[in-house]
Amino acid sequence: MKKLSVLIAMALLQSPALAGSHKQAVLEHYADLAQAVYEDSLITAKTLQETVNALIAEPTEANLQAARTAWKAARVPYQQSEVYRFGNAIVDDWEGKVNAWPLDEGLIDYVDAGYGENSEENPAYSANVIANEKFVFSGQDVDASEITKELLAEALHELGGVEANVATGYHAIEFLLWGQDLNGTSPGHGERKASDFDTESCSVGNCDRRSAYLRAATDLLVDDLAWMTAQWAEDGAARESVMADVNGGLIAIVTGMGSLSYGELAGERMQLGLLLHDPEEEHDCFSDNTHYSHYYDALGIRNIYLGEYTRVDGGVIKGPSLSSLVAKASAEADTALKAGLDATMAAMSELVKRATEDGEAYDQMIGEGNNAGNAQVQKAIDSLTAQTEKINAVVAALKLEPIEFEGSDSLDDPDAVFE
Repeated sequence: MKKLSVLIAMALLQSPALAGSHKQAVLEHYADLAQAVYEDSLITAKTLQETVNALIAEPTEANLQAARTAWKAARVPYQQSEVYRFGNAIVDDWEGKVNAWPLDEGLIDYVDAGYGENSEENPAYSANVIANEKFVFSGQDVDASEITKELLAEALHELGGVEANVATGYHAIEFLLWGQDLNGTSPGHGERKASDFDTESCSVGNCDRRSAYLRAATDLLVDDLAWMTAQWAEDGAARESVMADVNGGLIAIVTGMGSLSYGELAGERMQLGLLLHDPEEEHDCFSDNTHYSHYYDALGIRNIYLGEYTRVDGGVIKGPSLSSLVAKASAEADTALKAGLDATMAAMSELVKRATEDGEAYDQMIGEGNNAGNAQVQKAIDSLTAQTEKINAVVAALKLEPIEFEGSDSLDDPDAVFE
């Protein structure tokens, strides 16, 4: 993937006002925010786990809706954590377990005939683990007779090195709760029935294995989030890595902000889908929850710059921030970036309003011919790219050395997208 060259800290800050204890306090608070956001992700995942267990025990439409509501609630803190991915290797190496996308859903369960049976890129494209206790992948037998966390995590996830073989995490669970969204860029999300989990009156067969898969995937999500929460505790490896070197810690903060802002969110998650007008490039494509996922990703960037986070219980955490460091070096750069962050959040809020109040889901917004919807999405993308330039100005004001943010062909070389 191409990268956008930017300025990031590689040398000691020169101003005495920015030295030593202030920077250390900023890093400590950055780690505290990480621990809080992952802990909230774990708390909400445990609530999801409870609703999934209730659905499996009593597969009613009301219980299915409760599980869907809990899944959406679980996305709120997790999306705010994604800014920690870039710049923190321990997070980036782990992230694919919980938030990998897009996925070839035919690996997991039944799909519509229009999905097709084969893919040159993925031999497991339509393996349908739920319906098949054994299948052949690249000439090798895969034993899926018992659906367990170990099967999902160790045998199926990214099977054969194919990234689309997503067997674990939020999006595998999302697919199981909603099913395929067969509406394209027309209104509507996935419409799986609760009877898909009813072993006594099973809609389509294999309800026992479908329930086992949903339970295993949800239990695994809880395990993975518990592990990451522990990495940010007082003796956790992620916290220790950040605190080990002041300049390295500041690099992690700015890298997370710039890479998520530009290459990942503006590029891979938004501009690419808009260029292709393709709902398959929508982040939460089964549930039509993408407007919120993008909003909370953007909010996560703002959180770590300002050093504040609102927890799921309503409590607010505030402390020493990167903004406070920047303001001492250049009040102008700090003010400009805060204005850029506000502009991005305003643009994201417009996407949320369009989805929740006007009834136009994100996949409709990016649809070909929807000029107004396309323009609204493009405005958010442009806000993110402008925000990234203001991050450049911030690190330049601190007289720091260059590294690279994540880039995206969709932004850096759009013609390559269509090759």
